[in-house]
Amino acid sequence: MLEEFNIERVPMSRAGSVDFRALKFGTVFTDHMLTLDFADGAWSHPEIRPYGPLEIEPGTMVLHYAQSIFEGMKAYRDADGGVRLFRPDMNAQRLQNSARFLALEPLPDGVFEAALEAYLRVDSAWVPDLPGHALYLRPMMFSAEEHLEVRPSVRYRFVIIGSPVGAYFDAESTGLNLMVETEMCRVPPGSGMGAAKAAANYAISLRASRRALEQGFDQVLWLDGTERRYVDEAGLMNFFAVIDGIVQTPPLNGDILPGVTRDSIIQLLADRGTPVSESPIAVDEIVTAAAGGRLSEMFAAGTAAVVTPIASITYQGQRIEPGEHGAGPVAALLHEQLTGIQYGRAPDPHGWSRLVVPGASAQAAE
Repeated sequence: MLEEFNIERVPMSRAGSVDFRALKFGTVFTDHMLTLDFADGAWSHPEIRPYGPLEIEPGTMVLHYAQSIFEGMKAYRDADGGVRLFRPDMNAQRLQNSARFLALEPLPDGVFEAALEAYLRVDSAWVPDLPGHALYLRPMMFSAEEHLEVRPSVRYRFVIIGSPVGAYFDAESTGLNLMVETEMCRVPPGSGMGAAKAAANYAISLRASRRALEQGFDQVLWLDGTERRYVDEAGLMNFFAVIDGIVQTPPLNGDILPGVTRDSIIQLLADRGTPVSESPIAVDEIVTAAAGGRLSEMFAAGTAAVVTPIASITYQGQRIEPGEHGAGPVAALLHEQLTGIQYGRAPDPHGWSRLVVPGASAQAAE
């Protein structure tokens, strides 16, 4: 399937006309997109073509039954001018798992990563060469059959688009202010839906997020859907708290997204012997720890932000703050380690950073 790529290039790239220093997240898109279709029981040859509208009929099943999943990841420019991906194998596996959960046809092994690399070779000029900047990648898959019967689709489309983004982390910022959501839940309890990166999960979150913004908060802190007692996620990111010197994060119980950044943080902490607890965290425990001076840090982790401090959570009208204001020592060091690996400027003991477009030195060696 991937031996042949049908590539249609734009006559002239728009990359040279973009001010990469003034980007708003997700508003500028690259010259091209990659598409790959599943029909009649087989995947087609992938196409890389100019970015533009996708033809879709009003009766297409994704518009009615939400069979839609996606991934979020970045491509990074290293000091040599090369382009790197961070742990794309984890994104590939998660997309396959999400596809199975929503009865979509999973991509065959190796296709996801090969498609990403082919796309980046064509649009590598869109990976910014600025500190903290990157090319945000949005691989997605959805049902493409025109049919109104409630059943799994038999036709699917896989698409990759890219959007250059600026630095999210601000070392001077005190962090996010979160409202603890006590009424709504992020995913139906016990469904296992939270482990899938499904578009429907994000639709569910929007009403509560809008209410939080209207009340002056940055996002919501979700609680579990059964008891409304245990911390779930921080907005669209995984949640971490440092209590009594132990880094705590909720366990992967089917309601929590298995984040690539989350997994990387846990491994980096283990590498340096920092204790980590993957166990339920009651919001009351956070309140008590803060009152006793035992809550030193809270932070959130995800692809967009990498690691970002949480300045406060507000629960039942009470504002709870950690001892550290801004990025504490754990969050700051994790951010430095992760970005160092992602941009190829720090030791990478686990082989997470993958060079997909060689830089100047590698090309000269050839």
